[in-house]
Amino acid sequence: MQAVRSILVVLDPEHAHSRALTRAKLIAGVTGARLHLLMCDKRHDHSALLSLLSSQLHDDGYDNVTHEEAWRDNLHDTIIYVQQAEGCELVIKEHRPDNPLKKALLTPSDWKLLRQCPCAVLMVKSERPWTGGKILAAVDVGNQDEDHRRLHASIIDHGFEIAKLAKGELHVISAHPSPMLSASDPAYQLSETIEKRYREACKAFQAEYDISEDRLHVAEGPADVLIPHTEQKLDAVVTVIGTVCRTGITGALIGNTSEVVLDALEGDVLVLKSEEAIAHQAELARD
Repeated sequence: MQAVRSILVVLDPEHAHSRALTRAKLIAGVTGARLHLLMCDKRHDHSALLSLLSSQLHDDGYDNVTHEEAWRDNLHDTIIYVQQAEGCELVIKEHRPDNPLKKALLTPSDWKLLRQCPCAVLMVKSERPWTGGKILAAVDVGNQDEDHRRLHASIIDHGFEIAKLAKGELHVISAHPSPMLSASDPAYQLSETIEKRYREACKAFQAEYDISEDRLHVAEGPADVLIPHTEQKLDAVVTVIGTVCRTGITGALIGNTSEVVLDALEGDVLVLKSEEAIAHQAELARD
């Protein structure tokens, strides 16, 4: 978070009270980041509101505030276009779940944004203040390749920074797979052996990142079930997750069910990406 110098705040023309702006003010108040307010609407008739918001932010002590109205082919393309043009390292947007019928027929716009945006995205889901709350970081301790190691470091670093910013407490969740009788490695055919391997990996992880035993949660099962379950059990205000894959969230830690996780979580969600994914998606955005 401390490295974020410019934040893109996506405002909703249909909702006057912006949860996204509330979170952006909290982060910028600590980091000193520039706030760029974006209203995505074909009508382009929100200049007075944007000027008022910018003026209020200046009065509140936020000296570096800019704003614009924009619209391209769709919502997520508009956000990504402006994010690239303004060089923002973080996008903050309020998430409102699509209705089930629409979701069954069309890929949700917020899922497309998470998949294609070449920077971190904070989806704001709750009005609850972060202050004094629990922060949940989701990692795949069993994956120790270089891309995952760098992503784990980013997830934990962001988790600690949010916990410090919010005067809260960081917890970590890692899911390990269920036994597979068809697995070529016998170690993955027994639940006890899998858990033992993960516990050993977790000890090294805890030592590296200074995570105490009472703040590490390891369980068997799919991540898209365990992450929301742990979040609700802890009553976490923010969950930090990540992806290393080239095409965005699909196939990563939360697999092909990222939209289910996003809707299942009750608190805010910060999605981080590997350096490789960011570079690839920035290249696609430029094209």
